[in-house]
Amino acid sequence: MKIQESAENYLETIYMLQKRKGQVRSIDIANELSFSKPSISVAIKNLKAGGYVAVDGNGFITLCPPGLEIAQKIYERHTLLSDWLTALGVDPKTAAEDACRVEHVISAETFEAIKRHVAGSKASL
Repeated sequence: MKIQESAENYLETIYMLQKRKGQVRSIDIANELSFSKPSISVAIKNLKAGGYVAVDGNGFITLCPPGLEIAQKIYERHTLLSDWLTALGVDPKTAAEDACRVEHVISAETFEAIKRHVAGSKASL
């Protein structure tokens, strides 16, 4: 299930927009990412061809099970890493930017170790 970082970003954005707005169209993604509508159209076409998203007759985009799985994984990584870096004293904006880069390249083993460490740190408070 290895896909490009850009595709992971699109899937995560769709996931976040669905949580926030309920329904998502290409224009919502374009506005969220500050990308052009044609760029979004190409990306959605590719994600649809890969079975990661579906687009209904009204232009609403939904995550298919493989896309949802990836989006949730990336979102969890982003949220935990961003919160953890902020708790370490990193400026929240910098923490979010760094988390966005790290979330795509960190191994599952390393992420799980960080997750255990963070959970253990909270338990000892």
